[in-house]
Amino acid sequence: MRKYFSLLPVTVLLLSFMGIILPACVKDKCTSRYSYWEPVYRTKAEVRANVKNNASREIERPGKIYIRGNYIFLNEVDKGVHIIDNSNPAAPRQVSFVDIPGNLDMAVKGNILYADFYTDLVAIDISNPQSVLVKKFTENVFPERVWGNGFSPNPNMVITDWIKKDTVVPVDCGGGGFFGGGPLRSADVLFLSNSSGVGANSSATSPQGVGGSMARFTIVNDYMYAVSNTALNVVSISNPADPVFNNRVNIGWGIETIYPFNNRLFIGSNTGMFVYDIANPTAPVQLSNFTHVRSCDPVIADNNNAFVTLRSGTVCQGFTNQLDVLDITNINSPVLKKTYPMSNPHGLSKDGNTLIICDGKAGLKFYNAADVNDLKLLTTISSGETFDVIAMNGWALVVSDDGLYQYDYSSLNNIRLLSKLAVK
Repeated sequence: MRKYFSLLPVTVLLLSFMGIILPACVKDKCTSRYSYWEPVYRTKAEVRANVKNNASREIERPGKIYIRGNYIFLNEVDKGVHIIDNSNPAAPRQVSFVDIPGNLDMAVKGNILYADFYTDLVAIDISNPQSVLVKKFTENVFPERVWGNGFSPNPNMVITDWIKKDTVVPVDCGGGGFFGGGPLRSADVLFLSNSSGVGANSSATSPQGVGGSMARFTIVNDYMYAVSNTALNVVSISNPADPVFNNRVNIGWGIETIYPFNNRLFIGSNTGMFVYDIANPTAPVQLSNFTHVRSCDPVIADNNNAFVTLRSGTVCQGFTNQLDVLDITNINSPVLKKTYPMSNPHGLSKDGNTLIICDGKAGLKFYNAADVNDLKLLTTISSGETFDVIAMNGWALVVSDDGLYQYDYSSLNNIRLLSKLAVK
């Protein structure tokens, strides 16, 4: 799975990851070549009007996944949501594509899908997934995204795409700073997106649907909880079509994922796992914090244990690749039970005693987790560079860098590939 990094303000010009080609002097005339990304703008009114069913499109940069009934909702990083009819898992059918610029996450309650639209939250009626209808835009729910890949100096304009351009500019042969003394372009420039290109433990027919362990959105009863890089946002959805922002709880830098279990929220961060109690749903209270070395950190939980994957990576820094199993029988004081080495683990899911881990390029790993102190690797399946998985009732939905996979693991001795929607 490709990784995309945080953006800087558009007033700053960055060199692309291709680097600078050193100035070449010919008769005292020197040039420097570099690449940059230029934004494509549309008016906010135009973009909002296009948040609807459009023709299905090829999958290019798959991100987060969500399941509701017979439908799969697959995020296309920064672009929108693929709606996939999964009535027959052996032959999933792409129904349409909903254009939502800046979209990274989503969640569903009843017939309403909630998605981030850069800084805003959009509520979409999916009663008929082939003819969706926008119900409401709630503005500024995610204010930190203003410095992300949706930044625009004009609040009435929205960036809907980025076009890579190459240029050669004259520079001072005698040097003169980081850019060799050459002129800077004054255009808005961007290099990499701030999102990662992509698991509630519940039934596929539940009103809230099911999301993956890499999710930043989750729903518990009448509230949606969404984590930003630094905070936990609370949105009331007692009237699903009319979401209302309630509260923002500051947690600290490096927040990544959120997972609900037993009226608690398990939040993964670069530096540890946080547990929040939501007995008072509008005012989450921190119960505990388990600190680990700096790494990317999705987390899932059951009655007795939390399972945390730690991985190295450019975004999270750190060099740790492992699975930590935490004892949470005393929820106020999680204790490390066991650590298992991994290659580069990402998302994970648990179905009974079966634990499934997306171990990056190493593949999809199936474990017998009846004894968490002695996990037994049953098999590893090559599924590209795996990113996230939702597993339930012997069925697994897997996102990787080369497609959306579905497996039947009802017999762990005979795991079968049901289908694959390939990335373009």
